[in-house]
Amino acid sequence: MEGHVFELTDVTIAFKKMKRMSLLYSIGNSAKRSRITCFKALDGISLTIDKGMTVGIIGKNGSGKTTLLRVLAGIYEPDEGLIKRNSESISLLALGAGFDLQATGYDNIYLNALLAGQTKKEVDAVLEDIISFADLGDFIYEPIKTYSSGMRMRLAFSIAIQFKPEVLLIDEALSVGDAEFQKKSSEKMKELITDKNRTVVIVSHNMAYMKNMCDQIIWLERGKVKLIGGPEEVINTYVSTSQGNKPPT
Repeated sequence: MEGHVFELTDVTIAFKKMKRMSLLYSIGNSAKRSRITCFKALDGISLTIDKGMTVGIIGKNGSGKTTLLRVLAGIYEPDEGLIKRNSESISLLALGAGFDLQATGYDNIYLNALLAGQTKKEVDAVLEDIISFADLGDFIYEPIKTYSSGMRMRLAFSIAIQFKPEVLLIDEALSVGDAEFQKKSSEKMKELITDKNRTVVIVSHNMAYMKNMCDQIIWLERGKVKLIGGPEEVINTYVSTSQGNKPPT
């Protein structure tokens, strides 16, 4: 595959934030008990992601990683700037994304897949494979609200991999679940990534994994692109900078 699967130009996403005053300060100042401000989760992001690449997104908590992933998925549209998505087969793998907490795991397989554009016939064809890979036992017939975070991610991962999307977006999925499932999911991820007809974008704090699996790394800091480049260069710079900012012990 040639060309860009994503093209972002000056993309900005702003969220409203309410700053509350202390109770003592607000006495007699009812009109000033709260103040609404805005912060930019993404601030003028411009980048491209090539088709067939495995791209990692790193940065501290609050740097905009998950927001960027949701922009790529089409969940958020920019407040400013432009994004061009050159694929109609994009799957976001994130904890709890697309699940109805009141419905069973079994029913959520159909709900999740149908919302992603699959037909019932397509779901029927891989239903047993999804259930087998998730390995949830009888919990597959229990409501999602009874699941642990690891169980939800196992089901979400099992659904996503069976339909083999052109673009797979992964938000911190690799660290969820027990050791046995992590090994199984890691092996499956390697299989998906080696298919150069697929584009994979991963958000993770696991630097060793990102070095081994990614072709390119995007480092975000306070909603801006700090650095884009090869895994060794970007991750080594990020780690050394982070360690350098730590106070002396």
